[in-house]
Amino acid sequence: MGVAAIKEYTFEPADRLENFHGNQLLYIGWDQHLLFCAPFCLPLPPALRFGDIIEKVLPGIYGYHPDFARIDWSKVEWLKSGQPWQADFDKTLAELGLKHKDVLRFRTPGLNGVKGSAS
Repeated sequence: MGVAAIKEYTFEPADRLENFHGNQLLYIGWDQHLLFCAPFCLPLPPALRFGDIIEKVLPGIYGYHPDFARIDWSKVEWLKSGQPWQADFDKTLAELGLKHKDVLRFRTPGLNGVKGSAS
C-alpha cells in the first residue's frame, strides 16, 4: 500500500549499515515454528563464523522451543531471500556473501513446531 503524503516524504533510513558500528543486520526465521511470529533481526559482525551463530546465537533466541534441542543441523534446509541456500558453518558471513538486511529462513524436516488441536 502506498503512502499519500501532503508534502515530499524524504528522510535518511535509521537502519543504514553505517549506524551499526561494524555490524550488519541479519534476519533469521525458523519455518513452521509459530511461537516465533517473525524472523529475528540480529546485528552481527561480517567476520562472524556462521557456525558461531548456530552454536552461540540461535540457542539464546530459539533454545526454549522444545524442538530446538532435537535439530540435526546437517539436515536443515536453508533459504536466503526465499531461494535454496547452502550454509557453510566454517565460513564467515562475509565469505558466504551475506549482506546487510539479508533474510535467512531454516526448515527442520521432521520438526514441525507446536501443533494445536483442531476444533
